[in-house]
Amino acid sequence: MSLETEFERVSLALENPFTIARGTQTHAENVIVRVTDEGGMTGVGGAAPSAHYGETADTVAAVMPDLLAAVERVGDPHALHAIESELRAVVEGNPAARCAVSIAVHDLAAKRLGVPLYRLWGLDADDAPATSFTIGLDETDRVREKAAAAVEMGYPILKIKLGTDRDRALIDAVRDAAPDARLRVDANEAWTPKEAVAKSAWLADRDVAFVEQPVSADDPEGLRYVYERSELPIAADESCVTAADVPAIADRCDIANLKLMKTGGLLEARRVIAAARSHGLAVMCGCMIESNASIAAAAQLAPLLDYVDVDGSLLLDEDPYEGVELSGGDVRLGEQERAGTGARLVPERTAEE
Repeated sequence: MSLETEFERVSLALENPFTIARGTQTHAENVIVRVTDEGGMTGVGGAAPSAHYGETADTVAAVMPDLLAAVERVGDPHALHAIESELRAVVEGNPAARCAVSIAVHDLAAKRLGVPLYRLWGLDADDAPATSFTIGLDETDRVREKAAAAVEMGYPILKIKLGTDRDRALIDAVRDAAPDARLRVDANEAWTPKEAVAKSAWLADRDVAFVEQPVSADDPEGLRYVYERSELPIAADESCVTAADVPAIADRCDIANLKLMKTGGLLEARRVIAAARSHGLAVMCGCMIESNASIAAAAQLAPLLDYVDVDGSLLLDEDPYEGVELSGGDVRLGEQERAGTGARLVPERTAEE
C-alpha cells in the first residue's frame, strides 16, 4: 500500500477579535494535512499551533515534510500506533504538527472502514455532552452583548474568560444577560493562589460550575493551595499537557482538561482520558481556535468526556471545512453519516476547486 501526503497553511479570520489573559488574536493560523491512499480516498487533519506551547505555523510547516515522509514510509493508514511512534521518533516536540497528521490518518482509516471515528472506537453518540461556547475578554458591555447573543443562538453553556481587574463586573454582566445559562470560567493562569480562592467564593455565589487553570502552570503548589481551599471545582489545562502529567495534578484538581494540540495525537489524547479516569478525575476536552479539520476529530471523543469545550471553529468568520454539527451546543455525532471524523470541504469550496 502506498500513501500520498500534502499540507497547506491557512489563515482563518475570526468573527470577532478573541482576547484571553495572555493576549488578543484576530486570525487563527492553521495547517491542513491530507493523506490519500492508492484508491484516492483522503484523510484530513489540522494543526492549530500555540506559541504558548512553543509552536507557530512556521514551525509546523518546517517539520511537516519529515512527519509526512514518516507516514509514507509506514504506508498503512491502519497502522496507527506505528505511525504515531514514527512521528514522535522524527519530531519529539511540535505536538500540534504531529496531531494534524494523527487526525488525518485516523480520518482515513475510519473512512476506509466506512464508519465514523467514534464508531471505530466503539462509542455511543448519545453519551456526548454538550459543548460550551466561549466568551472572550472584552469591554463589559460588549461581554454582556456577546453572552446575550450566544444564548439567543441556543448555547446553554457559556465559558467566560477572566483574568482582569474587572472580573466581578464581567461575570455580573454575563449573569444579567444570561441568567439561566450554565457558566464556567477560565483564568488562563492569570490569578495568584490567594486571589483565585477569594474569587472562587463570589463565583460560587453566581452559580459558576468550575474554574479552569486559575494559576500558573509553573506553580504546582499554588494549584494545590487553590484546590484545597476553593469553593468551586478546579480544572487543570496548562498544567496537563500529556498523560505523563496526570499523576502530578491528580491531588491538585478535580478535572483534567486535554487538548488535541497539546497531546500530539489522538492516541495520546485517549491515554490522557484513561490516566485521568484511573486517578479519579473528571475529564474535559478543550481546543484552540481551529478549523473543523481538527475540531471534528475532537468531537469524536465527546462520549468519553464529562465536559466538552470544542467551539473553536464556531469562533471563525469562515471555515473552509465542515465538521460535526455543534449548533446550539449539542455534539450531534449521531446525525453524522459521514465516515471518518466528519470533516470535509464545504460544498461551495469543493465546487470551486
